[in-house]
Amino acid sequence: AAPPGGLAAAPPGGQPAPPGGDQHHPCRESAPPGDRSSVLRARMEERLLGARFRYINQQLYTSSSREAARLFQNDPEAFAIYHRGFQRQVGRWPENPVQRIIRPASLVVADFGCGDCKVAGGVRNKVHCFDLVPLSPLVTVCDMAEVPLAAESVDVAVFCLALMGTNLQEILEEANRVLKQGGTLLVAEVASRFEDTRAFMNAMAQLGFRSVSKDLSSSFFHLLEFAKAGPPRRRPVPGLRLRPCLYKRR
Repeated sequence: AAPPGGLAAAPPGGQPAPPGGDQHHPCRESAPPGDRSSVLRARMEERLLGARFRYINQQLYTSSSREAARLFQNDPEAFAIYHRGFQRQVGRWPENPVQRIIRPASLVVADFGCGDCKVAGGVRNKVHCFDLVPLSPLVTVCDMAEVPLAAESVDVAVFCLALMGTNLQEILEEANRVLKQGGTLLVAEVASRFEDTRAFMNAMAQLGFRSVSKDLSSSFFHLLEFAKAGPPRRRPVPGLRLRPCLYKRR
């Protein structure tokens, strides 16, 4: 029985045991100071990387594609930090839209904002991979509004979570330029970015793209398929707006 007052019984040496029992119980062993400092340092580094990812992400959505290209030219490490943070965000989704876009075909594909070239790695056909920084030897580094392809040279253009920047019209006009007549434009974008889906679809029509299908069933992203119907109208297109995808600190 415990002694009066709820104190722990004294050990054989006669001194009372400290409150809470034996401090050397294996289940209560605290981490050595060195281990604790390593864990703390890792957590702080992770927080700093997360903060930098959010900053870079905001820059990409609120600047033009040319400004984004200069950002990564001046700071190549920034793209690795951005891509790491982006992959972590997508990893929280039940499905990655890239997995639904990939479909075997014998067509020539242009992947705008290709990232780690998952589209190219999932098909046997020719894929031109474009991004601001080469995460893979397959990547051609360029501004998405000026890709090094001849006019009407590809069958499929892909934007998978890549409609970024303030010059969306220029970027989509470039996709129209390189697509063959009747070619396919595939867009996968975060659902919450669409302020007005109907207005966006009307804007795409003015840019020379006819809607073929749209899948709005996912709460995470929308999948849109268009066909090139003709050249774009060379004037500002109303309704071509997507909200910046800004991630909150967790």
